[in-house]
Amino acid sequence: MRLRRGVKKNSNPLRLHMATRPKYLNLLQIRMPVPAVVSIMHRISGAALFLVLPALLAWWQCSLSSPDTFDASKSFTAMPLVKIGILLLVWGYLHHLCAGVRHLASDIDLGTELKSARFSSWLVLAVSIVLTLLIAVRIW
Repeated sequence: MRLRRGVKKNSNPLRLHMATRPKYLNLLQIRMPVPAVVSIMHRISGAALFLVLPALLAWWQCSLSSPDTFDASKSFTAMPLVKIGILLLVWGYLHHLCAGVRHLASDIDLGTELKSARFSSWLVLAVSIVLTLLIAVRIW
């Protein structure tokens, strides 16, 4: 068996490569860029809205069935914790909407450069939060 110059007889190239790899990768210590965070939040908000939709439709149907259930639903939504939950759903919807528009723009090559992608990510976060705060003022 011929060996290349500088390679020891018992050395395994795979073992040398394995020695330089990280042994433990802590995903919580990785600093992800803002576009990645917005993209992950877009997926999470879409999944959450999809999962909550049947309960919201059942609640809406129940509130429209009679005047008494409408009054009960109205008093239920007047509770502060329920309002906070509604605001979280509203923020999830608005974030999903704004991030979806951002993704549609990137599909036609608008905002695909690094600087504009970062700016549009911050813009998605800012617009969704501001719109949620405006709705919060209206609800409270």
